[in-house]
Amino acid sequence: MTSKNVRVKIGEMKTNAGLIKNLELSVGKVITDNWDEPMGPTPMPHISTLRDWDFRLLNKYKPFYMPDCDLCCLCTYGKCDLTAGKRGACGLNIADQSSRIVLIACCIGATTHNAHARHVVDHLIEVYGRKFPLNVGGLNVKVEAPVTRLITGVKPDTLGDLDDILSYTESQLTHCLSAAHTGQEANNLDFESKAFHAGRMDQIGMEIADLCQISTLGFPKADPEAPLIQMGIGTVDTKKPVIMCIGHNVVPSVGIIDYMKEHKLDDKMEVVGLCCTAIDNTRYYERAKIVGPISWELRFIRGGFADVTVLDEQCVRTDCNIEAERVKSPVIAASEKNCLGYKDRTNDPVDQIVEDLATYKVPGVLILDPEKVGEVAVRVAQRVAPVRKKMSSLPELDQIKELAKKCRHCNLCQRSCPQDLSIEPAVRAAAEGDYSKLADLYEACIGCGRCEEACPVKLEIHSFILKVGEKKMIEEKNFCRSGRGAVQDTEIRSVGGPLVLGEIPGIVALVGCANYPNGGKDVYDIAREFALRRYIVVTSGCSAMSAGSYKNEDGKTLYEEFPGGFEAGGVLNVGSCVSNPHIAGAAIKVASIFAKRNLRGNYEEIADYIHNRVGAVGLAWGAYSQKAASIAAGFWSLGVPVLVGPHGTKYRRMLLGRSDKPENWEVLDARTGETVNVGPAPEHLFQSVETPQEAMVQIAKLCLRPNDTWKGRMGKLTHYIDLHKRHYGVMPPDIHQFVRTPADIPITMKDEITAVLKEHNWKESIIPDPTMIPRLVRKAKE
Repeated sequence: MTSKNVRVKIGEMKTNAGLIKNLELSVGKVITDNWDEPMGPTPMPHISTLRDWDFRLLNKYKPFYMPDCDLCCLCTYGKCDLTAGKRGACGLNIADQSSRIVLIACCIGATTHNAHARHVVDHLIEVYGRKFPLNVGGLNVKVEAPVTRLITGVKPDTLGDLDDILSYTESQLTHCLSAAHTGQEANNLDFESKAFHAGRMDQIGMEIADLCQISTLGFPKADPEAPLIQMGIGTVDTKKPVIMCIGHNVVPSVGIIDYMKEHKLDDKMEVVGLCCTAIDNTRYYERAKIVGPISWELRFIRGGFADVTVLDEQCVRTDCNIEAERVKSPVIAASEKNCLGYKDRTNDPVDQIVEDLATYKVPGVLILDPEKVGEVAVRVAQRVAPVRKKMSSLPELDQIKELAKKCRHCNLCQRSCPQDLSIEPAVRAAAEGDYSKLADLYEACIGCGRCEEACPVKLEIHSFILKVGEKKMIEEKNFCRSGRGAVQDTEIRSVGGPLVLGEIPGIVALVGCANYPNGGKDVYDIAREFALRRYIVVTSGCSAMSAGSYKNEDGKTLYEEFPGGFEAGGVLNVGSCVSNPHIAGAAIKVASIFAKRNLRGNYEEIADYIHNRVGAVGLAWGAYSQKAASIAAGFWSLGVPVLVGPHGTKYRRMLLGRSDKPENWEVLDARTGETVNVGPAPEHLFQSVETPQEAMVQIAKLCLRPNDTWKGRMGKLTHYIDLHKRHYGVMPPDIHQFVRTPADIPITMKDEITAVLKEHNWKESIIPDPTMIPRLVRKAKE
C-alpha cells in the first residue's frame, strides 16, 4: 500500500455547467493498492464489528470472576458495594465491573504498546523518510505483517504506511477506553468483547513497532541462526565504564551505541540492559549484554555495577532513579512518558549537561533527543567510572548480622511477600551468623522490595539477600539468542501440515514478565520439557531471558542445546515484548500459506481456523502487567488459549470451558453442515495454574484440537497422559472426552484406555472439518 496527500489547484476551467475559476481541491489520501488478494469482510473493524465472533468464544469460554475487591471506587457516587448481587449507583453489578476492569487493563497495555510504536515510527520517519521500504526477512518472508494484513486489510510497504495504520489503532483504542466511562457499556460480555478488540489493536501496535525497527536498524531478519548473546551479571566487564539501559524503547540505546562506535569506544565500554531494551540492544549491537529480566533491576543497581543509568519506558521500577542516586550513578530519563521529575535539558549544551551530572550537581536529567542521550551517557560514564569505583549500597556480612538483630520477628516481611518466602527465619538465622537461609532466597526472590517497605525497623532485606548471594550473582554467565523477528514463510511450509494434522504436537509460547512464583528456573524447565518432546517452543521478552539463564548437565543453555528454527524441537526467541505478534503471525501464516485461506481483512475465518486446527498455547508464567493482559487478549481473540502462573489470578477473571456441558463443544462440519460434538478441545481460553507441573499437563491438553488426525491425536494424547501420570501418578480422569475413534488411542496404552472408555459408555464419533461460523459451511459446499 502507498498513500499520499494530493492537492490540485485550477485557475480556470470551462464545463457544461459553467465557468469555474480559482478552484482548489484537496484529497487527504490517495491509496494505491498493490495487493492481489481479495478484500475480506471485515477490514479496519470497529469496536463492534467482530462482536459476533467474540461472543462465540465468550459463550464457549464463560468468564469466571475472582474480584480482588467487591467495591467500585471509580466515580464520586462510590464507594459502591457490589456483593451478593447488588448493583452500584450506575447500575453495574460485580460481573460487569470485573469485566470493565479487564477492559481498562487491556486498554492501558494496548495504548502503551501503540504509544511506543508511535514514538518509534515518528522518529524513524524523521530519520529515514516516509518512503523507506519495510523488510523483515527479504525473500524468506513474503507474508510480512500478517497481523496487520489480517485485521486492517492493508499490506504496509513503507514507514509511511505504518504511520497511517497507527492512526486507525489509536482511534479504536480511544473508543475502547471510552466504553469504560461511567454510564457507558452495561454488559459484562460486551466489556469482554471490547477487551478482545483492544487486544487486536495491541497486536497491530506491537507488530508495527517491531516492523519499523527491524527494517531500519539492521536487526536480525527472520534468522534462525540469530547470534547467541552473553547474558548475566558475570558477563559484564566491570573494569570498564558501564552504561545500563532499562525499559523497552531501543531508540535512546541506539544513540548511545552509535556514539560509542563513532568515537571508537565500543571495546572500551560496556552497554548492558534489563527488560526488553536489553533484548533489542543486542539485536542492534552484538556486543551489548543482557543483564536479565525486570526482577533484576534492584539487583544490578544496588550492586553498583552501573556508572550511568538510562531509563526509557515501560516496566521501569519507578524508584530506579532513587536507587541509582544512592550508588552515585547519574540518571538520564530518555522518555517523555517517564520524566521522573527531572529538569528537561534536551536543548541545553552537551558540555554543561555532562559537567552537571559528572560533578553530581544534579542527580539526573531529562533528555528527549536520542543522539544527545548517547553523547551525554558515554561522556558521563567515562568521567564518573574512576570516581565511583562501582560503589555499592549492599551491606557487608558483619553489618547484616548486626542489623538482623534489630528484627522484631513480626513476620510482616513474609506476609507482604508475593511469594510467601520464609524471610523471618532467614533474618533470625543471619542474626546468629548463619547466612545460608538468606542465600536460599536468592533464586526465588523477584526483587519487588515489598519486604523492606513492610519492615517496621526498615531493614533492607532485599539487600541482605543480594549480598549473601553475591558470589552467585557475579558468576551468572549464560546465553540468550538474539531476537530473530518473524518466522520465515519456508518454515511455515515445512511445519504447516504436521501442525494442523497434529503430527507436531503444538506450539508452546513462553512470553511475559518475571513475576514468577519460585524463580525463573520453572520457565527453563517447562521450555526444555516441551522442546525434548518435539513441540515448537517460542519465547519472547523476560521469559526469553529466564529460559536462557540455566544450563543442562552438559553445561549448555537452552539456546545452545536446541536449534533456533521454527521446527519440531526448536527453541526460538522472537525478540522483545513488541515481537510477540511474530508468534501470532506464525499461526496466522499457517492458515494463509499452508491452508491457502484468504488473509486480507478476513479475521473471523482465520481465527476460526487457528482455534480449531492449530495447537498453540501461550504461557505467561510470571505475568504481572497491563501489557501482559492486552497481549493475552490478542491471543484470546484468535482462539488461542493462554495460561498464567498463580499470580495471574489477580487479573480478576478467567475464561473457562465447562467440559461437563456437551452443548458447549458442538461445531459445524464444514463439509456437511451437520452439528458435531468435538469434546473440550481446547478446554479453556484463559486459566491460571499453581505449579510448573500443572502447567506442563495443561499445556499438553490445551494443544488438542478438533481437527487433529487420528495420528496427531494419538501423539498428543501420549504426551498428555505421560505428563499427567508423571506429575499426578494416575491416568487423566477425562481421557474419554478426547478419544474420538479407536485409532486415537496410543498403542502402548490401548488396554488401559479401552477399559476407561467402557466405564464411561464411550461412543465413537467422527472427525469433522470443524468451524464455528455458519457462513463457512456454505462456502465449503460451494
